[in-house]
Amino acid sequence: MFLKKLPPLKQEKPSENKIPDQLIPKKFKHWRWRMFIGMYLGYTIFYFTRKNISPALPLISDKLDIDIVQLGILSSVFYVVYGIGKFISGLFADRANIRMFMALGLFLASIIHLFIGFLDSLFLIVFFWGLNGAFQSMGFPPIAKGLVHWFSPSERATKWTILSSSHTAGTFGVGLLVAGIINLYNKGVVGWEAVFYVPGIVGCLTSIFLFITLRDRPVSLGLPEIEDFKNDRPIVELTEKTKSHWEILKKYIFTNKYIWILSLANMFIYIIRFGTLDWATIFLYDVKGIDQISVAMFWTLMPLAGIPGGIVAGYLADRFWNGRCVPINVIYLVLLTFSIIGFYFYSGPNNIIFTGVSLLLIGFLIDGPQNLISGVQASRVTVKEAISGACGMTGFFGYVGATFSGIGLAYITEYFGWMAMYGACALSSILCLILVLMTYKKEKGV
Repeated sequence: MFLKKLPPLKQEKPSENKIPDQLIPKKFKHWRWRMFIGMYLGYTIFYFTRKNISPALPLISDKLDIDIVQLGILSSVFYVVYGIGKFISGLFADRANIRMFMALGLFLASIIHLFIGFLDSLFLIVFFWGLNGAFQSMGFPPIAKGLVHWFSPSERATKWTILSSSHTAGTFGVGLLVAGIINLYNKGVVGWEAVFYVPGIVGCLTSIFLFITLRDRPVSLGLPEIEDFKNDRPIVELTEKTKSHWEILKKYIFTNKYIWILSLANMFIYIIRFGTLDWATIFLYDVKGIDQISVAMFWTLMPLAGIPGGIVAGYLADRFWNGRCVPINVIYLVLLTFSIIGFYFYSGPNNIIFTGVSLLLIGFLIDGPQNLISGVQASRVTVKEAISGACGMTGFFGYVGATFSGIGLAYITEYFGWMAMYGACALSSILCLILVLMTYKKEKGV
């Protein structure tokens, strides 16, 4: 009986009960804040059920007798499934109910965490962790849809980059949570499986919060479209309302050359992001001779610097370019290229301050283009009815880049040296810049 009262997964139809004009500003203010807070907290907790495994890997490896190769398989399966799932989820999310889609994804991912720690079969662990990747892919596509339906084009860059900082907040938060759980485990208070089931419980409770807090589009509440309320028209609009979803996807994503360009640009950004983050610790310790404690501290600088880096990029795009992203992306990518080169040549124990500043700059400068290219720019070169699918596609290419940053850069480093590896990252930055410039006229509406 209860299930029959739940709203369908399909997006809600426009409400027939229109809100009076004098109440529209107040209602919009209330619901915009509510949607933003709900989506931010929801995606933060998605990372509680995604990154909880990273700080607990030594413990998990010991308790389950999993070697480093098997841990690599576990990680690879997750990212492959997540990358494919993000693309597929994006295609479905454009026609789905935002709150049902996001709440369901978090709930299913959290349910897995309630029992996966108690499994003793590597095959089952890999299977369910891969399944977790599929449910995790249901997190961001509804957020992308929510952002374009509740925030207008000229304010979207700021809101998008602030909300994107939730992944760093989630990574940082779950790190503290797992550290606390491990401390309690060492004292004999909890079992080691708590690194899974505690985030799972938090996720289940948060999924209920999302269901209560979030709503679908403004029109489903009797509000006007955000573009009409803000008098802020997008560059690309869907004029033929009778088009099927497949026709929309085909025209505005699969045959949209600008989505392909941004997808390739996002691939290069992810090569830089994961290449510089994942390989920096080995480079600084083995090659530059910096001690392990300092290396661990330096490693935290990059993701933390990314939070203000992304937000500043979004603010500047809205403040000086009316939401257009190409100018600020070009500035960030030029500075990023020089920061990568400078880090390779001048970092080391005798130049410790420069080493830290370089890593701060790399982290700061990566998050701007990463957030803007795969999200805000994609929303400006396609219709909002296809934004989740567009973000799914750019996201998929991002994880192709992430995969290359592991296997490809390892091969380059092994056979050609560290200069070639950081040269590949700098070249990726230049190629990304060229691709971004190719969207300049389209984003400007020329």
